Amino acid sequence: MAPPLVIQPRFRGPPDSANGGYACAMVAGSIAGAAEVTLHAPPPLGQPLDLRPDEDRVALLAGDELLATARPTTIDLDVPASVSLEEARRASSRYEWMDDHPYPTCFVCGPQRPVGDGLRIFPGAIDDRSRYAAPWTPDPSLADADGQVRPEFVWAALDCPSGIVTDLFGDVGLILLGRLAVDISRPIAAGSPCVVTSWPLQRDGRKLHTGSALFSDNGDVHAIARAVWIEVRSSR
Repeated sequence: MAPPLVIQPRFRGPPDSANGGYACAMVAGSIAGAAEVTLHAPPPLGQPLDLRPDEDRVALLAGDELLATARPTTIDLDVPASVSLEEARRASSRYEWMDDHPYPTCFVCGPQRPVGDGLRIFPGAIDDRSRYAAPWTPDPSLADADGQVRPEFVWAALDCPSGIVTDLFGDVGLILLGRLAVDISRPIAAGSPCVVTSWPLQRDGRKLHTGSALFSDNGDVHAIARAVWIEVRSSR
């Protein structure tokens, strides 16, 4: 039995539950290589949760309630080339949720989180509106002993942009992360300027499929993600 997992309130998405990307990373932490995590219920904050590894998966439970499952995977995505830091900054200036955010204190994309506390990744449409982008310079507090950004923060950084880009599907209501698969191909140093991009893949009813990627400022890919978002409330 693995030690209990406690997700601290700092790492919230909605006010009373974990940021999806951060929670997924914590469940997938014992899986080597790319992993896919399915969220079955919102992981609560500040209480011990059980991580239960099995032969082919890891489960996260609160008592008898299944919250998430993780398994190894491969990610087959056509990743569009990065945009420049300057174009990412222009895109971020168009962040559509700055003044009307469903979860304004989200650890990743919440505009009410101070610098050094939240990640403050604010994706907006690039000039041709084919995808979203944002600049991100990881704070040194996110680093491991070698100065590299810890995996859970890479997962988190890839999460929210993959949800916000669903605005390109058109009429979308309130969404929650249903599944996230991440492959970190190389670490990135804290303090290094990065670009996060995201793009729509397909819409299948209430399921919205998207991709996201993390690049260094010279355009090298460091991590990619494939996400499925669920529309839990229609905009109509």
